[in-house]
Parts: sequence; structure tokens; C-alpha cells
Amino acid sequence: MQVDILVEDPAWRRFLPRAEALARRAVAAALAGSGAEGLVTVLLADDRMLRRLNGEHRGRDKPTNVLSFPAGAPGHLGDIALALGVVRREAESGGKALPAHFAHLVAHGALHLIGHDHLAAGEARRMERAEARAMHRMRLPNPWRNAA
Repeated sequence: MQVDILVEDPAWRRFLPRAEALARRAVAAALAGSGAEGLVTVLLADDRMLRRLNGEHRGRDKPTNVLSFPAGAPGHLGDIALALGVVRREAESGGKALPAHFAHLVAHGALHLIGHDHLAAGEARRMERAEARAMHRMRLPNPWRNAA
């Protein structure tokens, strides 16, 4: 498994100095045991870039926390993009530590790359369990415990 990190917004390094290492750990934890291999690219961007990507690919004119783009090409699993402002605001409003929330979102994005989704209730439960396992592997809190 190769994980390349692209830091588009240098503020990531100020707010989450170990973001690159944590992103690599989160991808590895999410994909452990799946048999998935190949390149995953993680883009650490700002809200403006995620708003543009969300508009272009999902028709939604607003920033979002994380987007995943499965590659479907041999040797490349796909790309994950995260918006610093959205991720920081969500962590703060949810009373979560920024590193834990970030790791959860990277794991969420990685699971999308291998086909997980959360559109239907059953799919959502399976994805939540996979996210909880990834967080457990990293010794981080279960993001779904005590969730409303």
C-alpha cells in the first residue's frame, strides 16, 4: 500500500503537524485485511478547493469534510480530499480531538475507495463498524460511541 500526501493548504501543518503520518496510518487501518493494494492519494486542501470539487463532482455548491474518488485503474485505488476548515469546525462543534476526527474522515474516505457506502441503513451500519475497527486499530476513540 502506498499513500501519497499532497498538502495544498499549508495551514494543515500548523493545525495538525503530524497530518501526513496520521493520514497514512488511517488509510492502512481502514484497508487492513481487505486485500486492497495500490496507491491512495490524500489531498489536504482548504474549504474553497473542496467546495469546487464538491460542485464539479457532486453538484453541491458548498465545502464538505471529505470526498473520495475511486480510481478503478490497476495499481491506483483512488484519491481522498479533505477540507481543513470544515474538519476543524466539525471537530470543535462535536467536542472531538482534531487528530481523531481527521483520522476518522481519512478512514471513511479510504473505505469508500474499496466500495463501502452509507446510502442505505444496512450499508451505513457496515461502514460505521468498519470505521470503528479502523479507529480501534489506531487506538483512537470510536467515532460512533455516544453519537446521537
